[in-house]
Amino acid sequence: MPTQSIIQGRRVGAEELVQIQTLLAEHPSWHRTRLSRELCARWGWHNDTGRPKDMACRSLLLKLQARGLLELPPRQRASVNHRRNHRAAEVAHAADPLRAELEALRPVSVAPVAPGSPEAGLFQFLLQRYHYLGHRNCVGENLKYLVRERHGRPVACLLFGSAAWQCQPRDAFIGWTPEARRRHLLRLTNNTRFLILPWVRVPHLASHILSRVTRRLSPDWQDKYGHPIHLLETFVERDRFAGTAYRAAGWIAVGATTGRGRNGPGRAPQGPLKEVYLQPLSADFRRRLGA
Repeated sequence: MPTQSIIQGRRVGAEELVQIQTLLAEHPSWHRTRLSRELCARWGWHNDTGRPKDMACRSLLLKLQARGLLELPPRQRASVNHRRNHRAAEVAHAADPLRAELEALRPVSVAPVAPGSPEAGLFQFLLQRYHYLGHRNCVGENLKYLVRERHGRPVACLLFGSAAWQCQPRDAFIGWTPEARRRHLLRLTNNTRFLILPWVRVPHLASHILSRVTRRLSPDWQDKYGHPIHLLETFVERDRFAGTAYRAAGWIAVGATTGRGRNGPGRAPQGPLKEVYLQPLSADFRRRLGA
């Protein structure tokens, strides 16, 4: 491998690789979770609430194995993520057409979805059934929002997760160096899913929801993960959407992707071109992000 690589947002060099290989050799009975937890402890790799970044560490180990740099012990049981990614159980929901002016739906409720709650099952089912990208298990820090109109009927779902590791238009807008990006990337989040349910036809509803979420997302993130968010990002497929709702909600179009995917592997395009939209959450976001 190169002298150093950035994997899961962490620098991994020869010293770290030797450390992992030594642990594998000295503790052949250890399973993957035991290994990742030991590495998190030794590296001080945890989030702002003090929880070990166990899933990120396991992803790092899998990527090192894929490069042929180490051999992990076999899985002792089926992946939990695989079980979570099964097709969601169907949840009863009203699907008759809803056509109205926005004022008739207000006040609109925008609430975080608690893990394991009935709302979590409904959220997963709605995204799997009605979003063109579907919905799989979330890895890393994330927030889910279920939006209901004034009488409690669901009208929309939003998912925020890990920001793209690198994005030239975004990084130039912030003024980031690679080192600043590495240190502050967790202060960004990506709106990876935004679904207005297909039977809902309410002018200006999407931009209203985005504005509501923008006001509460950073405090919600602080409550859940112990740190704030200073900038939101999203990627809008050019051939599918016009980005109207994001622009109406004050998001800023800063350029387009190259089609290489969220982590930018390789040189050849691997997906559709997407417009990059950003929403700063404070006037001094550049200072807060180390630019």
